[in-house]
Amino acid sequence: MSTLHDQLHVLAAHVRDPATHPGPPGIEDRRLAVYRELVASNLDGLLAGTFPVIRRTLGDVEWQALLRRFLAGHRSETPLFTRLGLEFIAFLEAAEDPARPWLAELAHYEWAELGLQLSDAALPAHDPDGDLLDGVPLLSPLAWPLAYRWPVHRLGPDCQPTEPPPAPTLVLLRRDRGGRVHFSILSPLLYRLLALAGANDGRSGRALLRQLAEEASHPDFDAFLGEARPMLQRLRAEGVLVGTAPAAC
Repeated sequence: MSTLHDQLHVLAAHVRDPATHPGPPGIEDRRLAVYRELVASNLDGLLAGTFPVIRRTLGDVEWQALLRRFLAGHRSETPLFTRLGLEFIAFLEAAEDPARPWLAELAHYEWAELGLQLSDAALPAHDPDGDLLDGVPLLSPLAWPLAYRWPVHRLGPDCQPTEPPPAPTLVLLRRDRGGRVHFSILSPLLYRLLALAGANDGRSGRALLRQLAEEASHPDFDAFLGEARPMLQRLRAEGVLVGTAPAAC
């Protein structure tokens, strides 16, 4: 090795994939083993806590094999440990497992709780007491409506389907003022409403609900509006809708 940089590059390649890349010359294997085991152990510790359902579902042998493939084959775009879970998801999305085609979605569902806990998103300027029908309702950046092809909330060692159900699984994650993350299953209409509110294109809550009623072929908009009004208030009380966009000066 001509330079320290060359030595470190060879050592890194060996630690990531010892079956393919030999270690730097002149270093005993028992010493290299310390680095291999340290990296593998740290990676296991970082990811096992974020993806506990995947770990239980795969079992120890398959889990360790998956981590070795991730370490050997994936090139992360960030050095931040807090974003390692997203790198793991990207790896699973790029190398779909035919036996478990739901693995990447389950990984995203498991990561989302940590992602929301770590989010430093600031609330937009808003009127917390604004009229949710006549004003422009604003979705909190700490409320995430998510859609999955697979029933991610039921997947695990005893639920490993081979075909996705006909309807997607629609989930809401929201972080309360105490920092706790709550999960709930959404109806298609409520998911659609939150998606429209999240787009924030300047339309009033009434206009969004009219679009929903038309999409659902609801025959009586006034009745639809009456049913939706308490739902909007509940969403505001839970912090899903922070209020309305402030009035223009």
